[in-house]
Amino acid sequence: MNKKQCRFCGKELKHTMVDLGLSPISNEYVTKEHVDLGQYYYPLHVMVCEECLLAQAMEYKAPEQIFTNYKYFSSYSKSWLEHCKRYVDMITERLSLNKGSLVYEIACNDGYLLQYFKPYGIPVFGIEPAENVAKEAEKKGIDVAVEFWGERTAAGIADEHGKADLIIGNNVLAHVPDINGFVEGLRIALKETGTITMEFPHLLKLIELNQFDTIYQEHFSYLSLLTVRRIFQAHGLKIYDVEELATHGGSLRIYAAHTKNAAYAVSENVSRVIRDEKEHGFEQMETYENFAKQVEAIKRDSCKLLIRLKEEGKKIAAFGAAAKGNTFLNYCGIGREYIDFVADSSIPKQGLYLPGTRIPIVSPDRIREERPDYIVLLAWNLRDEFSELLSYTREWGCKLITFIPRTEVF
Repeated sequence: MNKKQCRFCGKELKHTMVDLGLSPISNEYVTKEHVDLGQYYYPLHVMVCEECLLAQAMEYKAPEQIFTNYKYFSSYSKSWLEHCKRYVDMITERLSLNKGSLVYEIACNDGYLLQYFKPYGIPVFGIEPAENVAKEAEKKGIDVAVEFWGERTAAGIADEHGKADLIIGNNVLAHVPDINGFVEGLRIALKETGTITMEFPHLLKLIELNQFDTIYQEHFSYLSLLTVRRIFQAHGLKIYDVEELATHGGSLRIYAAHTKNAAYAVSENVSRVIRDEKEHGFEQMETYENFAKQVEAIKRDSCKLLIRLKEEGKKIAAFGAAAKGNTFLNYCGIGREYIDFVADSSIPKQGLYLPGTRIPIVSPDRIREERPDYIVLLAWNLRDEFSELLSYTREWGCKLITFIPRTEVF
């Protein structure tokens, strides 16, 4: 049996944080033509390195197979777009960006964020491995390289376009199996006076709020500031500031620069978040290993509720065909015997089926037609946005359900 090794420091992995069994690729949605065919399942097992404390899932499928025809389009969430617009306005002022600056975004998706730099006249360039998604960004007038980010890509882009004043990466750091090559690429492509900002779900919130559904094959790493700081330091980069965000159930936004860049002193915010992680036991293996018990309790509670509602003859639908919902449904064994359909505003997903469970994805118009008694919000991180969108369902007494961080009917 091959030893499992940490993707950052190479040490043998011995400690399990959670084992969610076998699961299909969470964004591998199924077409109508293939709905009766088989689908590959892969272990979804998160382990923690006792040396560097990196929580990580093993790589069972090449990233090229996961990300080259991606079904996730960032622009379909209104609240996410508002978040990105605020970020662009803030960072433009904070870094005094102007028409002479250069901004790169790694995993720029459909141009959801870079589009907001356009009114400022700031030159931007995107890097996106999924060609189908990159085409949507190009329609917005954004130049995109269809590549995976790493040392070679970074060197090529820096040679052709110049080094960047700002490199952005939102919800991408957790998606890379070669985290050393990725961060080294940041160093290579960053101007000596430049800044990197990265946003990623905070492992502290994942554990504290039982967010096990954010674990899926596309997420190779689950990140604390303790570990990310260590990785960046190993590649000549310092994290000089950090912000705690509400997005994706609780995220961090880090600000990094070259270690030798004396213009940026390390903020007290960095020490505060590190201190908070240590106080939550992030330097002890027991903290990670106890997480599995919390996950098992959610599985039991969710199944009990859905079984009771179906025995009462209730009609149940879901809203938001998100990757996190697929992890939740497959781990809990919840399929079409409980949920009739899942509605989603993303047109590319409509007409497809969820991986594993084969629950059909339909237009939100179907909700008004079917008038379900309960709607499960699979993308619980968009609870407020979805609650507003579905407010009309109160007309017939429909109630909403979330299962994370705990079962709640409202």
